[in-house]
Amino acid sequence: MRIGFGPFTLDLDTRQLTRDSREQHLSPKAFELLSALVLEGPKVVSKTALQERLWPETFVAEANLSNLIAEIREVLGDQARTPMFIRTAHGYGYAFCGTATRSSGSRHMEAGQPWCWLEWGRRRFPLPIGEHVIGRDLDLQISLDESTVSRRHARLVVTADTTTLEDSGSKNGTFRGNQRITAPVTLADGDTIHIGSLVMTFHARAREMATETAVQSTP
Repeated sequence: MRIGFGPFTLDLDTRQLTRDSREQHLSPKAFELLSALVLEGPKVVSKTALQERLWPETFVAEANLSNLIAEIREVLGDQARTPMFIRTAHGYGYAFCGTATRSSGSRHMEAGQPWCWLEWGRRRFPLPIGEHVIGRDLDLQISLDESTVSRRHARLVVTADTTTLEDSGSKNGTFRGNQRITAPVTLADGDTIHIGSLVMTFHARAREMATETAVQSTP
């Protein structure tokens, strides 16, 4: 599901917040908090309910929640006293107060829109159809500034149906999970990839298939 508000789009499938198609970085907990408020809006969600959702069965200081709200407001360019998106219900909780439009079309891929991506910490690298080189060179789309990564370390090939990963003769090797890659391998959603000492995660959203017409045999 994608939810648009103002210049922002919140994609719950890819866990991305974008502004005018440019990704805005939020910590995982801040993303969860923003998603919860947007989905519940304009209803006010209590601090207790939000804490139980973000930190289930764990006691945390209330300041942790207010720090996440501050992070979200900074990314959205929102102000506590004159909110456009996040409103404080003093002494109780928070509410999303913007105008949002929802779309379930994230699975209907638009031409050229990436259906898979790599995630490294808070960074995400969209993977449109084509070839993508991973390495330390600054001119690469997937540039990783780490001494254990070779200048042109590995290569991803994305097609309409699959994504394959192969090592490019790197010094420290490329791994899928604990398996060192010596030949191209097909990636699946959630696969862990080791590029030198760095750990990345491959993600792929489900692709909808057309329903085939059943042909019934004549008895």
